[in-house]
Amino acid sequence: MAERAGGQPWWQRGAIYQIYPRSFADSDGDGIGDLRGIVDHLDHLNDGTPASLGVEAIWLSPFYRSPMADFGYDVADYCDVDPIFGTLADFDRLVVEAHRRDIKVVVDFVPNHSSDQHAWFAAARAARDDPRRDWYVWRDGGGPGRPPNNWRSEFAAVGRAWTFDAASGQWYLHSFLPEQPDLNWDNPEVEAAMHDVLRFWCERGVDGFRIDVAQKLAKDPQLRDVRPGEPPPNEDWQPTIHERLRRLRAVVDEYPDRMLVGEVYLLDLQRVIAYINSGDELHLAHNFTFLHLPWDAAAFRASIDGFEALAAQAAWPAWFLANHDHPRVASRFDADGQGPARARAVLLMLYALRGTPFVYQGEELGLPDAEIPPDRVVDVDGRDPERAPIPWRAPSQAGPGAGFTTGEPWLPITRAAEELNAERQGSDDASTLTLTRRLAWLRRDQPVLATGEQRTVDAGDDLLAWLRSDDDDGAGVLAIVNFAAQPRAVAAPPGLAGHGTLLLSTDPARDDGALTLDGLRLAAGEGVLIRIG
Repeated sequence: MAERAGGQPWWQRGAIYQIYPRSFADSDGDGIGDLRGIVDHLDHLNDGTPASLGVEAIWLSPFYRSPMADFGYDVADYCDVDPIFGTLADFDRLVVEAHRRDIKVVVDFVPNHSSDQHAWFAAARAARDDPRRDWYVWRDGGGPGRPPNNWRSEFAAVGRAWTFDAASGQWYLHSFLPEQPDLNWDNPEVEAAMHDVLRFWCERGVDGFRIDVAQKLAKDPQLRDVRPGEPPPNEDWQPTIHERLRRLRAVVDEYPDRMLVGEVYLLDLQRVIAYINSGDELHLAHNFTFLHLPWDAAAFRASIDGFEALAAQAAWPAWFLANHDHPRVASRFDADGQGPARARAVLLMLYALRGTPFVYQGEELGLPDAEIPPDRVVDVDGRDPERAPIPWRAPSQAGPGAGFTTGEPWLPITRAAEELNAERQGSDDASTLTLTRRLAWLRRDQPVLATGEQRTVDAGDDLLAWLRSDDDDGAGVLAIVNFAAQPRAVAAPPGLAGHGTLLLSTDPARDDGALTLDGLRLAAGEGVLIRIG
C-alpha cells in the first residue's frame, strides 16, 4: 500500500469530508447541487495552503442514475451519473481536479438494494422464471395480507419490510422503501456483478468506497422472525457477512492504495470492531455507538477507551458525530443554548483523537439544522434539516440562494446564512471555519496528532482529557474538553507536567502561549490543545 510521510496510509492521516452532492453547490441554477459545483469549490477543501480545510479526501454521497425516491440511495444504474448531477465526463473531471489538489475521492457504494427501476429488478419482476428473479429476495408468504416474516423497514413510516407484487403473487424484501428492493447476495451472480461495479469506479480513478448499510449484506437465509432481545436476523449474519466483506476487500486490493469504509449501523461496539479487527475486511467502520452518545464527558471517555480495549493492531478508529442522516452537532447538543460552542469542541475532538476524522459538509461552518416548513418536507424519514444546502455567501449580497444556487434551492437554506456563510467566516479569525482550518493544519504540523499513541487522563469533573504522545515520558499534546454548561477548573492530570503551551482553543478569546494546567479555567463547551513536556 502506498504511504506518505509518517508511515501512514492516506486514509489515516487527515480528514475525510462528506459531500452530499444535492446540497453542496449548484453550477447551473436548477436549485440542486451537482458535480461541476463540487469542482468549483475544491479550493475550499484543499488548495495546499492553510486558507483551505486541508482535507485528505472527499466522500461523495450517491450521484448515480436514480428515480430519487431515497435521493440517490435507490440506484437505477450503478455505472452512470444521474443527469441532475452531470455526466461521467463531469465525474472524470472531478477526479482529475481533486487529485491535482492532493484530494482522494471516495464514493458511496450501495450494494444492499437497488432501485425498483433498475433493469435487474424490472426483469426480476416480469416473470417468476426470469433469470434475474433470484437476484432479489422473493417469498410466497401467507398471501396478499400476510408477509413472510415480521421484519420492519428501517424507515418507521414505511412499516413492514415486504411488499406484495400482485402480478407474480409473491412478496419482495426491502429493508428501506418499497422502491428499494433488497438484492439477494446469496446468489453468486449478484456478488460478481457488484464486484464489477467496484472495478468500474476503480478504473475511473476512485480511491475508496463507503459501503452503505454494510451489515445487511448477509441475512438469515431462513428469514426467521425478529425476536425480542436477540440480534436481528436481517443484519450482521455471522460468519457470512465477514466472508463477503473479505471478497469485497480482495477486489479493491487489486488496485493500489484503495480503501473501504463501512456504514456498520450496529449499536454494539464489539460487533462493529469485528469488521476491522482482522485487517482483511473493512479498513474503517463508522462508529454509531459514538454518534449516539449523550453530551457527557464520562460517556465519551468510556466509548473512546472501549474502542481501544477491543481493537486489535489492525483496527483504526473512524470518528464522526454528524452526517446526512443525523442532526447537526450545533442543533443536537443545543438543549441549553451551548450548541455553537459544543460544535466547535466536537471539531477539536474529531481532529485530535487517534483515528480518522469524518467531517460532514457544513460542520466546518458550525451550521445548525435548517427549519423546514411542512410544505417543503421531502424526506420520508425526517432528514431534511441536516441536508439543507450550504450557504457560500451572504443572502443580502448573493440573493436567497446564498451562493449555493442562482435558482430556488431544493430545500430551504438555514436562516443563519447571513452570519454563518463560508465567505464571511473565511475572513473572520474567530469563526468556526477558521478554527477548522487551524485544526486541520495543526494536525499536519504536529505529527503526534496523526501518528501518536493515545490515553485518556483525569483532569476533573465534566472534563474529557486525553494525551497524544510518541513516548512514555508524558510529553505530547494534551486535549481537554469541558462538557459542563458552566466554566470548569482543570486539575493537572497525575504524572504529567504542570505547565504547557497552548496550541489552540475553541474559544477565540483565549490567547496562545505558556500556561499552568492546575486551576486553568475552561469556559462552557471550550476545548484546548496544549503542548506539554
